[in-house]
Amino acid sequence: MSQRTLITGSTRGIGLAVARAILLAGGSAMITGRARESVDDAVRSLQSTTGAGARVAGCALDVRDAISVAAAVDATVAAFGALDVVVNNAGIGTYASVEATTDRDWQAMLDTNLTGPFFVMRAAIPALRKSGGGWIVNIASLAGANAFAGGGGYCASKAALIALSESAMAELRNDNIRVSVILPGSVATGFSPNQTGDDAWKLAPEDVAEVVLDLLRHPARSLPSRVEIRPSRPRKA
Repeated sequence: MSQRTLITGSTRGIGLAVARAILLAGGSAMITGRARESVDDAVRSLQSTTGAGARVAGCALDVRDAISVAAAVDATVAAFGALDVVVNNAGIGTYASVEATTDRDWQAMLDTNLTGPFFVMRAAIPALRKSGGGWIVNIASLAGANAFAGGGGYCASKAALIALSESAMAELRNDNIRVSVILPGSVATGFSPNQTGDDAWKLAPEDVAEVVLDLLRHPARSLPSRVEIRPSRPRKA
């Protein structure tokens, strides 16, 4: 695997697991996050654990800022010579009833979970075309298809990301750019506010990373456009 990949939100959790999997498979990965120190720490860790050397680089990226996004795409092309894969993983969640959700929390979720991936996709499409095609993989959530009480803002942002992904898929498939959206269930990343300390039943970040690799290995005639992944044996209520 030689894909040159830009991964948002890749200093920890699912994004870091995706980067590690791609590097171990022989690809290149641009690590991104809002804090430069965290980016540098992740790059050093990946270089040490994967032996990737120059195949891993990093840059600070705030997906809510279109200028920052464009710079990250340019940095990826400069570091690796081209861009083949984009993984939109950066996301946040604030959980409250609709009545109790603040303007600030609502806007932050939409800006990060929806507008951010939109900015990244829009900036990356010309570079992907120049490479002759590639993949855009958006990490949404089962919450985008299965709303729950107390998660209105988060569920709405992920539902919209699913819709955005499917629209882009229809637009880009004839350009040899395949767009897939992954809907993970509960993942042991510390993301959810309802942590019990017993995460053994949950998906691991590496499970989601394996789905990303499976997508990238599909033959050119195949486009799994929407993938749901959930714990095989969920915790009993």
